[in-house]
Amino acid sequence: MVSPKTLNRINELSKKSKAEGLTPDEKIEQEKLRKEYLADFRSRMVDELTSIKIVDEKGNDITPAKLKIAKAIRKRNLH
Repeated sequence: MVSPKTLNRINELSKKSKAEGLTPDEKIEQEKLRKEYLADFRSRMVDELTSIKIVDEKGNDITPAKLKIAKAIRKRNLH
């Protein structure tokens, strides 16, 4: 998970970019932090989506096989 410190820095750089512009070093830092944030977001989103279980009105598990396979692969890779 991205730390609050990192999020604060992303916001600081964004505000500075809009107000006065960034130095070349700050632009590089901003891009690096954004990539880190997006990678974390995507990873958490995949975790969330692969943890979904779909059931019908009768309580039967109707989760698509493709999702079950992705969940098993993800679980195996995490351990």
